[in-house]
Amino acid sequence: MSKSATPILANGAVPTASVAGGLAIAILGAILFSTKAVVAKLLYRYHIDAVTLIAFRMLFSLPVFAAVALWQMRVGPALCNSDRWRLLALGLIGYYLSSFLDFLGLQYISVGLERLILFLTPTFVLLATALLFKRHIGRAQWAALGLSYCGIVLVFVHDLAGGAGSTVLGALLVLGSAISYAVYLLFTGEMVQRIGSLRLVAYAMCVSSVACIAQFFVLRPAALLIQPAPVYWLSLVNGVFCTIFPVFMTMLAVQRIGAASASQAGMIGPVSTLFLGALVLGEAITAIQLAGTALVIGGIYMLSKKR
Repeated sequence: MSKSATPILANGAVPTASVAGGLAIAILGAILFSTKAVVAKLLYRYHIDAVTLIAFRMLFSLPVFAAVALWQMRVGPALCNSDRWRLLALGLIGYYLSSFLDFLGLQYISVGLERLILFLTPTFVLLATALLFKRHIGRAQWAALGLSYCGIVLVFVHDLAGGAGSTVLGALLVLGSAISYAVYLLFTGEMVQRIGSLRLVAYAMCVSSVACIAQFFVLRPAALLIQPAPVYWLSLVNGVFCTIFPVFMTMLAVQRIGAASASQAGMIGPVSTLFLGALVLGEAITAIQLAGTALVIGGIYMLSKKR
């Protein structure tokens, strides 16, 4: 059996139906992943904090990732000690720290601004590779970076009207989340090639889940596990539909249509978050927000085409 599940025609082309299916999976995965911000805002209405929220999220998602990790452990080669330590560090940085900072920031800023800041992750990866590995950044890439950051500044200044102090704090926390995930991406390339993306994600998510759950029991009383029924249902949605499904759907989309096309399809994420925030949370959509979103998406699109 070939490594790719995508059928290939005799002339080397991928069937149109397969491409359409891969794009649909990528788009739906991006929308589901972006929905976690809206679900988090709904959960905060029940007066729980980020520590409790992320613990419930991981409690519902851990069984699936643990099952995948055990399966991969059986079928894949054994890991060396250095790989285990790297997976531990990457899981803590890429999913635990990144998720925790993200949910902390969501207490203070709109879901639209949160998604746009996280959407800048590829730009941080590019800048990091330029600084650490002396990679040249061309004019088109600098233009893409400038366009994206102008869009963020536009939306950020707009949102300052809702409370300067809280907006700055929330934006900085989410910015820390994006940088943490960029560090994770920067140092996973070589491991993905050796152990595979499915195995890497499963192991890293298990590390993150254990860290989030342990953090809850260290910082909060166990009595906080008793919550109103809507908290459990929303946490189930957060853990399954906004975490498990998007992770595996994105991997499947990459397998079918490639990383570049899947990344471009994922640009629907910030737009879907903006409109879901308006529909579900009642957050206003203004011309400035739309303009800023367009600038960010345009910049990331230029960057993805260049790369």
